[in-house]
Amino acid sequence: MNIINKKDKLLTIGQFASMHGINKKTLMWYDEIGLFKPIAINPQNGYRYYNYHQSPILETILLLRELNVSINEIQNFMKNRSADNLKCLLEEKITNLDMQITHLQAIRTTLCTHHQNMSTLLTMDLSKISLVEKKEHCLVTVNIDQNTSFEQEVELITAQTEKYQLGRLHKASYGSMISVDSLKNGHFDDYSKLFIEIPFLSYHAGLHMMPSGKYLRAFHKGEWSKIPKRYQEILTYAKEHKLTLYGFSYEMGINENVIDQIEDYIVQIEIPVIE
Repeated sequence: MNIINKKDKLLTIGQFASMHGINKKTLMWYDEIGLFKPIAINPQNGYRYYNYHQSPILETILLLRELNVSINEIQNFMKNRSADNLKCLLEEKITNLDMQITHLQAIRTTLCTHHQNMSTLLTMDLSKISLVEKKEHCLVTVNIDQNTSFEQEVELITAQTEKYQLGRLHKASYGSMISVDSLKNGHFDDYSKLFIEIPFLSYHAGLHMMPSGKYLRAFHKGEWSKIPKRYQEILTYAKEHKLTLYGFSYEMGINENVIDQIEDYIVQIEIPVIE
């Protein structure tokens, strides 16, 4: 028997289902709703039969189902099956899939950040001041001053999360910024910006660029009212090690999801430096 005859050979519903890795009940249902019919039906016992030439059509249906295309959409496509219609349908689904991939990548980045924060809590000496290398990335920022109320800060952050379609707060990291000039002048409560760090955000006008290079990293545990003392220690450390601080100090809580009281709150402080 040559290859052409083999491809014309009838296959039982069980054989055809097994060949495509699906349950034969799926083929029965597709037949019942008119989506995908067998090539032949035995008039005596009602058994369904298929052949090899139907495989590409079924695989297309299964692919579309895997992309969460509705049965109605697939039925409409099957009634008007053409290269152009399939191209348009796949283009739409590729776009949707790209969005899902970006979403999952963002979630993974967030999880990795939380994991790193927990590793820091468990392994690092939080009293230590160290130098770290950081890559350039951009932040969404909102301007604040000493007169900005907590309610206003919430409104500003909420507006930005809606603007960038974050949906849920856990999809980004949040923090505050204070200029190095303010720190050097002893104005430790002169915060000028809140920031949102969104995974995979590309730079464009209006965003704040966090520069690449070396950063001085320190931690503060406890109430915010005691942060000035930690900044004084940081300034002393920088002077002793001949490090020039510049730009902004970036503060971010790293253990908010595992504490119940403010005394256990830990702030990570990062400031760009020139050696």
